[in-house]
This record gives sequence, C-alpha cells and structure tokens, in this order.
Amino acid sequence: MADLTVIKAEARKAAFARRKDAHAMGQGTAGHLSEILSGHRGVPLAGYMAMRTEIDPTAAMEEASAHGPVGVPVILGEGQPLKFRTWTPGCEMEQGAFGADIPKTGDWMTPEIVIVPLVAFECKGGRLGYGGGFYDRTLEELRARRPTLAIGFAYAAQEAESLPLEPTDQPLDYIVTEQGIIIC
Repeated sequence: MADLTVIKAEARKAAFARRKDAHAMGQGTAGHLSEILSGHRGVPLAGYMAMRTEIDPTAAMEEASAHGPVGVPVILGEGQPLKFRTWTPGCEMEQGAFGADIPKTGDWMTPEIVIVPLVAFECKGGRLGYGGGFYDRTLEELRARRPTLAIGFAYAAQEAESLPLEPTDQPLDYIVTEQGIIIC
C-alpha cells in the first residue's frame, strides 16, 4: 500500500492540472455562490482572496459585505488555525503568508460561514487542500464553539471520484461550482 502522503501528492497534482485548465477557459463565476449566500444575509462570513488559478469569490463577497461582516483568512504560523481580518471592498491590502492578499488593517472577526478554497473535492463533502491543514484546524476550532457552515468553492473540473481523506479532514456542507450547488 502506498504512503498516504504520496497518494495525496498525486491527487493534488492531477487536481491542479484540472483546475488550471478550467481557469484558463474562464469558466469561473460567483453566481451560484451569491445564490447560496443570499439565504444567509448578515451572518458573519469569511471568504478568501483568490491566488493563481483559484476560482474567485470576490463578487459574492462584495454582495455579502452590504449585509454583514466579511473577513479573509490570515495565516499566523505553521500548525495554527487561521484568524480572519475584516475585509471591505476597496480596502487597502498587503501580501500575507504564502502570497495571499490580506487587509492591511482591520478588526479580527469570527465567521459562521467559511468559503473554502480547495484543490479537489468529492461530492460527499471531502476536500483536498494544499496540505497545510489550515482550514481543517480552523473549521474544527470554529465548529467546537458553534455551528459553522463550510462552503467549498471550486471549478466543476476539480471534482474527483474519491479522495485520500484522513479522520482530521473537516467535511464541507456545500460545494459550489460554476455549474451549480452540491449539498453534501
């Protein structure tokens, strides 16, 4: 049996290629993401600032910010959960850890909905991230305090039939793609 680390690395490589192709074709829109968020107006929400070939949730985050607080993740250090800094459209940004943009200033906030970037997903709610465990630790911590909705946002091409998952992997409640909404 192959080592899980090797299996995950191979799954990530294949998923990155599928995501790159989908991104190059310009398939990504936040329309279905806005649709699902419209049912949660005013609930504290965390999105993310898209990097490289990630599907971009900014349009949906801008809409949500008119109704309640929106934050973006800040990496404080390896092995730690994410913290979220309040974001508003047009706020001054700076580059954070791993190259992700973060608000230069702003209050910390605690989301009840987290839009999760990912490398691959399976329709049952499993996700494969970049391998740092940031979102798994964060969702586990948030869910220990109160119900927290995790919405994976990805291109449909990032779907995998099955993924090498571990007991510490936090499941997604929904997956939103340019093609629609999947309830997990």
